Amino acid sequence: MSLITGAAGFLGSHLCDRFIKEGYHVIGMDNLITGSLKNIEHLFKLEHFEFYHHDVSKFVHVPGELKYILHFASPASPIDYEKIPIQTLKVGSLGTHNLLGLARVKKARILVASTSEVYGDPKVHPQNETYWGHVNPVGKRSMYDEAKRFQEAMTMAYHNYHGLETRMVRIFNTYGPRMRLNDGRVVPAFMGQALRGEDLTIFGKGDQTRSFCYVDDLVEGIYRLLLSDYAGPVNVGNPKEITIKQFAQEILKLTGTKQKLIYKPLPSDDPIQRQPDITLAKKLLKWQPKVDRAEGMRRTFEYFKGLSKAELNEKEHFSFEKYARK
Repeated sequence: MSLITGAAGFLGSHLCDRFIKEGYHVIGMDNLITGSLKNIEHLFKLEHFEFYHHDVSKFVHVPGELKYILHFASPASPIDYEKIPIQTLKVGSLGTHNLLGLARVKKARILVASTSEVYGDPKVHPQNETYWGHVNPVGKRSMYDEAKRFQEAMTMAYHNYHGLETRMVRIFNTYGPRMRLNDGRVVPAFMGQALRGEDLTIFGKGDQTRSFCYVDDLVEGIYRLLLSDYAGPVNVGNPKEITIKQFAQEILKLTGTKQKLIYKPLPSDDPIQRQPDITLAKKLLKWQPKVDRAEGMRRTFEYFKGLSKAELNEKEHFSFEKYARK
């Protein structure tokens, strides 16, 4: 039996699909701040899927045996974690502590989802796992960056002190079906603007870079890492780098729209370069991305085209009110 936190989110829901496919009984857990039951509603009819509506920042109890825990509960876009900074810090610290404790009690292996944001605005390019990062601990992104850095430290402490079987994946920009259209991340932001007939917004000059990995490739890398014997952090992402301006032009070509590119000031602490060095993943996991960006973007665009008009114009499908001051 496997527990997947953040199960109703973009990545969590795809992981639920994969583990069900692999024959596991899956318990999905989510407090639904940023996740949506729409992402996992197709699983509720299945015998080998359960859903717990729960906040992992509070005590976590799961009856019975657990073989694997995958901790993917966390806001993951700037729009989200800037609105709920305390909750973001709590899920990375208290939530991680609770799940590591659960893994210890259950004698389960735990994989925690870290992020390329631990590298901050990097001074090393591309970024490899030995780079310590360049992060502002009190900046606009600090609640997310430091939550993830603490999460890695806590996970490694449990591994070293308690001998717990731990795995850590550093996830780079990922895209695909089930992304929330208006969550502020690059792919859904551009596609949403294109589909609504709006001009595409570029921050800065657009010469900052990102490297986009299709979700199926990422899930494969995560699955292989979980089953490996390596406890240290591993980059999983697509090393093919592109500037934001070039990417926006690709989106306009894909969508067949005639909008212009408009430019706004670059937000503070926005990384200028982002490209994973996946040498370790290639060697350790025999893994590298297979889906090229053109095909992945086509699949993602087909998903977004299928959304209703109301969904295309929806700014938020969830509420932060009860978390905003906690």
